Amino acid sequence: MPDSFKLVDSLACPRCDRTPLETGADGVRCGGCRIDFPYVGGIPWLFAEPTATLGEWRGRLHFSLQKLEHEHGRLLAAQARAASSNLTRGRLERLAAATRDHAARLEALLAPLAIELSTASYETYLALRTRLPADQGLTTYYDNVHRDWVWGDEENDAAHAIVNEALQEMPPGKLLVLGAGAGRLAYDLHERNRPLMTVMLDFNPLLLTVAQQVTRGAALELYEFPLAPIDLEHQAVLSTLRAPAPARRGLHCVLADAHRPPFAKGSFDTVITPWLIDILPEPFEVFCGRVNALLAPEGRWINFGSLSFHASDPALRYSRDECVDIVAQTGFAAPRVAERVIPYMCSPASRHGRRERIFCFAATKRANAGKVPRHEALPDWLVRGREPVPQLDSFRTQAAATRIHAFIMSLIDGRRSLGDMAQVLADQKLMTREEAEPAIRSFLAKMYEESRRGGY
Repeated sequence: MPDSFKLVDSLACPRCDRTPLETGADGVRCGGCRIDFPYVGGIPWLFAEPTATLGEWRGRLHFSLQKLEHEHGRLLAAQARAASSNLTRGRLERLAAATRDHAARLEALLAPLAIELSTASYETYLALRTRLPADQGLTTYYDNVHRDWVWGDEENDAAHAIVNEALQEMPPGKLLVLGAGAGRLAYDLHERNRPLMTVMLDFNPLLLTVAQQVTRGAALELYEFPLAPIDLEHQAVLSTLRAPAPARRGLHCVLADAHRPPFAKGSFDTVITPWLIDILPEPFEVFCGRVNALLAPEGRWINFGSLSFHASDPALRYSRDECVDIVAQTGFAAPRVAERVIPYMCSPASRHGRRERIFCFAATKRANAGKVPRHEALPDWLVRGREPVPQLDSFRTQAAATRIHAFIMSLIDGRRSLGDMAQVLADQKLMTREEAEPAIRSFLAKMYEESRRGGY
């Protein structure tokens, strides 16, 4: 690998964009911000607020372990109740043992998250600007590690084939995979397409730790818990995650936020976004500008995956044609588009699996997209706390619902019936008795169903 293609030469501060960064044995440092970005498990931790983000991921690890311990207890309790069936007792016993062992394996794999760093209140304060998505837990995409490294080649080969077709036999040069997950697509591109350097970026330390260790030749044993097991033996499957061979030199991992990619402008010849553009919480056109800034002149952006935007604003739930038009308006030539139906999440141990129609485009950078705003997760009134809190419609609706729900819960005393509670709401003139009883029933039915699923 030529010295000119070292990872550090492409890095920039995710806070101020300063480059180059200073390197050391324990991490990298921005001389401008005077902030140290550590290595966590050997991976550069380049979040804008590294201390606070490490604390948040550590908290999510602890929460995941607590959930597993709770599930272990529920399984043992269910086993004790299943007195009439040896098969059921055996299944629950195996699941309970696997759940506890799974927790121990996750804790060992992610031991680097427990490293002690000094806590700076200002870091935590600023972290509200760059906080992690609330709907993305540590194990949200856990099944992907088995899809990438256990289930066989069909899905992985299909993904590589459509991206390779988009490359049109042109060398990738310096390649960045944004949202690399557990790393199989990046690994296959690195081994088969021979880029000068490949960087895998993801914000999830579980997925990227697996990617780093497996691509370096390690064999990891982790459990798969299929959603619809094919038989009793496949309720919990301890599988070995292993790459076909250790990756050649030049494959790097970076833990960071795709909204603040820690790279110098124009660092890459190819950027690939697998299964990413429709799950980001910022407008697609803003993200297009971020990708544009990462690319060198004539660099290529290849997108691969689903297309299902879920923004609260209907105007931001873009169709395929709108996406193509937006890309063409942010400094790219008109994209080439391809679609293909491929297998998706088809575990050999599960009865479930499906096929997805994949949306792929390839676009060449023709011009700079202009200055892109720095990503801020939350507004000033919430971060700094000096401006008035706005009376958003959603806040007013939630406030009314919360008051009513809290009042309903306060009426549960083990003696009142639904009818009695409805009469209290009517007496308080919150709603008529005819409206109150079905409303209470619906609310309590939801609470009861959540309790049955272990949600409370």
